[in-house]
Amino acid sequence: MDQRSGIVFVGIAIALVAGLAVWLYLRQRRSKLLRERFGPEYDRVVSQQGDKRRAEGVLEFREKKRESLKIRPLSESRRQDYSDRWNHVQSQFVDDPAGAVTEADRLINEIMQARGYPVGNFEELADVISVDHPVVVNNYRSAHAIAAGRTGGQTTTEGLRKAMVHYRSLFDELVHDSQPERKELPA
Repeated sequence: MDQRSGIVFVGIAIALVAGLAVWLYLRQRRSKLLRERFGPEYDRVVSQQGDKRRAEGVLEFREKKRESLKIRPLSESRRQDYSDRWNHVQSQFVDDPAGAVTEADRLINEIMQARGYPVGNFEELADVISVDHPVVVNNYRSAHAIAAGRTGGQTTTEGLRKAMVHYRSLFDELVHDSQPERKELPA
C-alpha cells in the first residue's frame, strides 16, 4: 500500500469513528430528552416493551400523533364551569362513591374532548395524554381501571377514594394548564 492509499484509509477510518461518535451522542441525547419529557411514563413503556429502543419508538410515535392534534386551552368560563361541576362530583362522593367515580370519569373525558384530545379507545387516549401529562397519566390509568371495575375484585370505598384523588390530579392539569410545555426532540 502506498502512502496516498494509507492516508485515504486513515481518513475513512477517522470519518467512520467520528460518524459513530456523533450517532451515539445523538442517540443518547434523544434518550435523555424522551426520559425528561415522559418521566415515569418512559420507564413504564421501557418495562412494558422490554427493549429501550422499541420503547423509544413507541414514545416518538405518541409524540407524532399528539403533534397532529389541535389541543386548545379552555376559556375562563369553561374552566369555571368544569370546576363547579367537579366540586359537585366530589360532594356526591359521600352518598354515592361509585357514582361519583363514574361521573368523574365522564367529566374527565368531556374535558379532554373539549381540549381536543381524541375520543374513543381508552388506551389510545391515555397514550396521547402521556405526551402532555406524563406524571399524572398513570393516575389516570389507575382511576379508569377502578371506574371500569377492573381492579381484580370488589371495589372498596378506599379504592374509589383513590380513584377520585387520581382523577383530581388529571382534572387539575387539564383545566388549569392552558398549553402544555414540551421539549423538542432532535430531528
